[in-house]
Amino acid sequence: MSTNQASNDQVIIFDTTLRDGEQALNASLSVHEKLQIAQAIERLGVDVMEVGFPVSSPGDFESVQQIARTIKNARVCGLARAMEADIDACANALKVAEQFRIHTFISTSDVHVQQKLRKDFSDVEAMAIHAVKYARKFTDDVEFSCEDAGRTPIDNLCRMVEGAIKAGATTVNIPDTVGYTLPFEFQGIITNLFNRVPNIDQAVISVHCHNDLGLAVANSMAAVQAGARQIECTVNGIGERAGNCSLEEVAMIMKTRESLLGVQTNINHQEIARTSKLVSTICNMPVQLNKAIVGGNAFSHSSGIHQDGMLKASNTYEIMTPESVGIAKTKLNLTSRSGRHVIKHRMENLGYQESDYDIEQLYADFLALADKKGQVFDDDLEALLFNIQQQDQQDFYKVEKLNVQCGDGDFATASIKLASGENTSIESATGNGPVDALYQAIKQAVDVEFEVTDYKISNKGSGEDGLGQADLVITWQGRNFHGYGLATDVIEASAQALIHALNSIHRAITIADIKSARQEKQG
Repeated sequence: MSTNQASNDQVIIFDTTLRDGEQALNASLSVHEKLQIAQAIERLGVDVMEVGFPVSSPGDFESVQQIARTIKNARVCGLARAMEADIDACANALKVAEQFRIHTFISTSDVHVQQKLRKDFSDVEAMAIHAVKYARKFTDDVEFSCEDAGRTPIDNLCRMVEGAIKAGATTVNIPDTVGYTLPFEFQGIITNLFNRVPNIDQAVISVHCHNDLGLAVANSMAAVQAGARQIECTVNGIGERAGNCSLEEVAMIMKTRESLLGVQTNINHQEIARTSKLVSTICNMPVQLNKAIVGGNAFSHSSGIHQDGMLKASNTYEIMTPESVGIAKTKLNLTSRSGRHVIKHRMENLGYQESDYDIEQLYADFLALADKKGQVFDDDLEALLFNIQQQDQQDFYKVEKLNVQCGDGDFATASIKLASGENTSIESATGNGPVDALYQAIKQAVDVEFEVTDYKISNKGSGEDGLGQADLVITWQGRNFHGYGLATDVIEASAQALIHALNSIHRAITIADIKSARQEKQG
């Protein structure tokens, strides 16, 4: 099915995790991290993937271009204001893709038109029409969004939608930008558009709902019942303020209640849990335990009455199975006596193909972990694979040795041997705890002025001796950088996290130096 059209029973899933979701993070993602997320979302089976705002920065342009060059099974989309320069940037970044979409937008509500744009509605309408026509010069797949449609007078909204479609928009998006409307109101807006816009059958009607009142999913489903055939959403519902419509929730609603709703999607539902976990880890945004579909307690039963019912028949208290979203009900415990064939079998059961990993490297890391903690679980294997993928990047800083001592005294001491490119240095420092001492030693070993602004430890494996993950955010020259590390020793994980962030800063410095040299040469 073309994403320019939707059959009566097919709902297009438009993922904006890497655009609307990413812009709400504490620290920007690297190109490598964005590509990892894009490939996971591609495996999830989304139809359209909005991957950035190319005009906003050279880094965003580069990541959009790299993703557009790589993704083959989803249509890649970039965002542009109703301005020629924005649309040019989109077209230049996306032209390497086999097929792409340009998504342009402008505000339509009175409060936005009068207070933000400070224009007349007729002027805004003219800008929108010009933007759509200009975007059509680069692609026949153009989406137009009426920003703050939920608070736009219905007459103006109908006028704008009709004009955008006439100008060549193949998808028209109706956003509830500030999460203001109630489901019956939003459904009424979509119904009015279908009843009053004469050319509405020439475009797919899309919705993009925010979650300020906790109604993003409800509003999106109400819109589908009124005839909308594209939902814009994000993995784990991440996004501005309270977030966006949750991809996994609307996907499972349409799967679980398909007989009532009469619609379906192309989502590969068994990829949901894995994609959720990857996005949560890379974006440093933990998923709440009681989150629908992917929360840690989503398939957990504590009540004695519930447990009794589950033992007799699982459908007494489960309307879907954990396996249906890619969560294994039983976990196989692995030990250092397990062979490669067992690891390959477990990875296959977890949904990975042999081409997704290097068995020798994974097996070596598995044995090292098994020797430390005795038993290794499915969660541990995925954590090891994720850690390997991060280490595939060429790092400038590398920890060769570290030693930390602490007790009941007033301070801890740490020593570190750190490689910085071809140079190696050994530094020692004290601190008010082992992690503080370690970070002070690393500060002395690197030529970078930074400040740790956020730090936390979480358990990413199973059991009390599972893998610990350290996540931190450091600030350098006004910019935030996220780092993470995985190890059975939380001190080692903390070192990995800081080094990961410092390597991101080093890459940023290198890129800046290259651009400066290029500008000097051109000058």
